[in-house]
Amino acid sequence: MINKQADTVVQAIGKIDDGATIMVGGFGTAGIPDELIDGLLEVLEGSQTRHLTLVNNNAGNGDVGLAAILKTGRVDKLICSFPRQTDSYVFDGLYRSGKLELELVPQGNLSERIRAAGAGIGAFFTPTGYGTDLAKNKDGSLKETREINGRMYVLEHPIYGDVALIKAERGDRWGNLTYRKSARNFGPVMAMAAKRTVASVHEVVPLGTLDPETIVTPSIFVHSIVQIPRTATVGGGFKKQA
Repeated sequence: MINKQADTVVQAIGKIDDGATIMVGGFGTAGIPDELIDGLLEVLEGSQTRHLTLVNNNAGNGDVGLAAILKTGRVDKLICSFPRQTDSYVFDGLYRSGKLELELVPQGNLSERIRAAGAGIGAFFTPTGYGTDLAKNKDGSLKETREINGRMYVLEHPIYGDVALIKAERGDRWGNLTYRKSARNFGPVMAMAAKRTVASVHEVVPLGTLDPETIVTPSIFVHSIVQIPRTATVGGGFKKQA
């Protein structure tokens, strides 16, 4: 019987190898898999894993979440589209001291490069970034360009992941997932682009409950799921239990 539901977050994440590329969903405060990030920290604390690459929309806030992962010193490279904000001092310190490599990617390109990995696309041309420093390789050389219908395009390559940590709304024991509104963001494409996808869900429903027409991430892309309780807060919002 297929049952991808794990009892704990740490069990769901499992082992992280040296040099792994880890994709983390979320955009701003929407769709961030906070509990999975905390679980990843716990997994890393009990291992010697290093030389990680993180792929995310941003570089974290304060000392928690993604910033806490960066603070461990186990991340060599960050691929993101929005690394700096008022409280991104962990990233700032690591980057300015040369301890963290940054690959800055326009947000649309980031999403499409991840999607290309999951869709089996070898590379694609995009106008975004042409004529800027973003159209250069790491060594300073120019990326391949091409004129198409009178407009210049830059060749971009897929971003593959070893592990994707994403947040969904509902799932079943096979790993079929649905999302809540904008919390969907990078989750579906990251699930497709990674060798192993771990998803947190607020509800685990019986097989057949999810309308096939509403399933966004099919079970074939999901390795494990873990249920995270949710409690109501003052004002009608929701807060996930620690």
